[in-house]
Amino acid sequence: MCAIGQLISYVIGSIDMVSIFGSLLGDTQFKQMTVIAALSLIIAVAVTSYSVKERVLISARDSDGKGGAIQAISQLFKTTMELPPRIQAICWAQFWAWIGWFPFLFYSTTWVGETYFRYEVSKDQVTKTTDMLGEVGRVGSLSLTVFSSITFLSSVFLPFCIQSPDTKRTRFTPRPPPGVAAILKRITAVRPDLQTAWLISQIMFAATMIFAPLAHSRAFATFLVAMCGIPWAISGWAPFAFMGVEINKLTMNSYAGAPGMSAQATRSGVTMITSASLRNPAADTELEVLRLNHRDSDSDTDEEDQASNIPSTGELAGIYLGVLNVYTTLPQFVGTFISWIVFSLLEPGAQPNKDSDASDTQWMNLDKDKPNAISICLFIGAISALIAAEATRRLRYVP
Repeated sequence: MCAIGQLISYVIGSIDMVSIFGSLLGDTQFKQMTVIAALSLIIAVAVTSYSVKERVLISARDSDGKGGAIQAISQLFKTTMELPPRIQAICWAQFWAWIGWFPFLFYSTTWVGETYFRYEVSKDQVTKTTDMLGEVGRVGSLSLTVFSSITFLSSVFLPFCIQSPDTKRTRFTPRPPPGVAAILKRITAVRPDLQTAWLISQIMFAATMIFAPLAHSRAFATFLVAMCGIPWAISGWAPFAFMGVEINKLTMNSYAGAPGMSAQATRSGVTMITSASLRNPAADTELEVLRLNHRDSDSDTDEEDQASNIPSTGELAGIYLGVLNVYTTLPQFVGTFISWIVFSLLEPGAQPNKDSDASDTQWMNLDKDKPNAISICLFIGAISALIAAEATRRLRYVP
């Protein structure tokens, strides 16, 4: 679904919207895209808020005023510092991978557009452009449309070609479309596991972006961007799959060591959470209530204390996925800092020329003899992707 959304947005971005809508949504391409993105987000959130039915959570421990944002941040920090080895390895692989992905996702549209106007369009034609930012966006959006198409196809077919990260416990029977069933059946015998696929995807991304400084045509730049659609599809799937497997293992191990837990609960790894229905007489409605037990320091018995100390699968998932999100967010700051250094050295920017009528194009460096700063950022991202590949390889040997 993410790939479909990206595909639609990039198709819209490649259209000359100013000539279609006029100045109704803004006088430039970028302004109109911003309005459409904001409206789409509002509609999506409104539909989700209307459709989702939430369960009321009642914690077994009393509200003593210790909760809140500070406690949540403290718990997240403590969990981050005391991660299990395999989850720590997954997070570090994600960290280095996203240092590489950040400049690609942030600058690839501008990079393709700049490459086109720097090497394939004469300076006289460039100076006549009144909306250079919109022109660059339209040229770049076409390449990302191809990128999203490949991402979508990869998201559909790659799961059938890659082994599950935990094949011993899976009960899923794949049912591919009849037209490709025969081909996928032959691939099944030699299909790699998810960790190998994640490793290959990072190497593929690095091998692609390492050629970014050599791209001197829109066709070659578009080809490089499009090739990244395959590793992007795997990168949006693999770390969360591995994290889910590790969370389930931690939950099952917790139940196996807890006294008083039934054998069925231990084998299934599913937390026993009390769910009940309460009736609200005032509104004449029935509320679904979810009760979640936590560790109580005043518990009378050690057995109850150990059993109640086991967090639910959903709670563990929330904590560790939050940590994974931290390792996904921090590389964006690192990538921004690296990009700032590169742009400061290679493209510090020219002073505005008040006597020139081509002020709209002065922000872009059209000197063919100088390196493109964005391509250097992409090259550095490729080096980081190689580090991520090594971190993924070592994941196999982490107990």
